[in-house]
Amino acid sequence: MIKIESRKDYLVALESVAMTDIVMNMFIFFFISFSLIYTFNPTRISKVDVKLPKASTAVALEGAERTVLTITRKGSFFMDDEKVSPGKLKGALASRLKENPSMSLLLKVDSMTKFDNVVKALDVINELNISKVSVAAVKQAEK
Repeated sequence: MIKIESRKDYLVALESVAMTDIVMNMFIFFFISFSLIYTFNPTRISKVDVKLPKASTAVALEGAERTVLTITRKGSFFMDDEKVSPGKLKGALASRLKENPSMSLLLKVDSMTKFDNVVKALDVINELNISKVSVAAVKQAEK
């Protein structure tokens, strides 16, 4: 009987292409993970970015008991940093008014928003008979 000997030499070699592929996949995973963490950070979500128009007679408002209605450049509506659809704006304002009948409203409108969105908001405010309305502006530098 002939005895066949087996060779037990294992070839361990990592190809550079496979290693590059692994490193690239890890890079993509961490890049996407950190961008999602940054995007959905609670401190970023609560701030609505609005560029207010300038006015020479702008004054600082006092008192913290007010509801802030913000209209962004893209026409999105936010009530106290919570997004509200244009169709539900009246209901949301009505419920706030029911809670606090002497509610004051601060209207923050981006300077580049379409005036149509402002008219929609003012129409709802007028329908609900909210009389304490202030429009936010940035004090213009004196020349």
